[in-house]
This record gives sequence, C-alpha cells and structure tokens, in this order.
Amino acid sequence: MRLAVVLAALALSACAAGPGPRDRYARMLTPTANPSKVVAAELGFARAAREDGQWTAFRELARDEAVMFVPEPVAARDWLANRADPSEAVRWQPHHVWSSCDGSLAVTRGAWQSADGSQGYFTNVWQRDSDGDYRWTLNQGEALDTPVEAPEFVRTDVAECPARGLAGQLRTQAEQSRPVTGGTYFDQVSSDSSLFLTFVVSPDLSRHWKLMLYRDGHMVDAMAGSAAVLQED
Repeated sequence: MRLAVVLAALALSACAAGPGPRDRYARMLTPTANPSKVVAAELGFARAAREDGQWTAFRELARDEAVMFVPEPVAARDWLANRADPSEAVRWQPHHVWSSCDGSLAVTRGAWQSADGSQGYFTNVWQRDSDGDYRWTLNQGEALDTPVEAPEFVRTDVAECPARGLAGQLRTQAEQSRPVTGGTYFDQVSSDSSLFLTFVVSPDLSRHWKLMLYRDGHMVDAMAGSAAVLQED
C-alpha cells in the first residue's frame, strides 16, 4: 500500500514538472510562424533589387509558380525571362506582415517609390520552402496620388492554430467569403489553412482581394481592397 502511494506521488510530480523531452522535441519540430524572418526576406528582396537589378532580384527570389499582376495576371517566370533591369530599381518598404500559424505562408504590404516620382503600395505573398527560406509567390501593386504613410514599426499579425481536421472546413468558409463572384481566382492558402488570401481578377481586369486569418474558432477578415483598371483616353 505504501509503495503504491509513493508511485502515485512520483507520477503526479512528473506531471507537475511539465512536458518531458519527447514533448519538447515534438514542439521543436512543429512548424511555427516567424514574421521577423518574413520581414527580413522582404527587406533582402528590396536590397537585392537595388544592388543586383530589379528584375534580376524578382527572378532569383520567385517560386516557379509565382504570379504577377501587370495589371493582367501573368506567370512571373515567363514575364521576367530576359527582361532587362531598369537603370534604377523601384524602392519599397514593408509596413505590415500577416502570417499563418504554421508559418508556411505570409503576406506583406507596404509602400513603393519609383525613380520617376511615382509611388504606391504593394502586396507580396511569401511561401516557405522546405529549407526554411521564404520565396515570393504572388506580387501586385498599384500607383497612388499620395504616398502611403509609414508606420513607426512593421506591424505583425499571426493567425491562431486551428485544430487538426479543420483545414477543409476553413477553406470552404474562406472561399464562400470571396469579395466578388466570377472572374479568375488566385487563391493563396497556408498548409494549416489558418491564412487564406484570394485575388479575383474580373473580366475588365479590375482586381479584388481579401485576406482572412483564423481567430477565435473561425476565419476573420484581416485586409481587403480593390484596384480598378484605368481606361486609356
């Protein structure tokens, strides 16, 4: 009887001590968000454009399936092939980063400035490769009459981690919340479905987008917008 009491006490003590080495090791192997690394990737991308050439940097840091909007959607690999770098690259700075819980996908948004004095905003989507590095998989931007106000620091928002088995349900919920119906969809979904970004290109080439993150048990809106295609005179 005394031995049983001692063994029970030891078991309770082990539980109170917290997770064992196996649990800690499992947590180390679980993919997690790292928004600071995404910001570093964006800053490195902008620096490479200045130092190595704008389109050279775009080519070298793009995923094979990357898409650009110019303003029509194009396969980046084809559009960038053999494209000469401008004499002076566009400059840009990230203002906000959103990341999935597992860090497999992230979205950055910020401001850009061109040598000719034009300016605007950009949105980049970053996907983490098997080596842990991020490469861009979607790029879009728009010119603005007034500059985008720079924040004091880069804002970060990370999705909560959904329970296992919810991926399909969350994706369906996000797809049903697209900003418009019709057109061509360019969906960006994280591996754990905690981040969903959809771009919809309408037949007139206007663009509409919506970013959603998993919060408090369901997908919530994080960012949305539209860009109309200017008609030539």
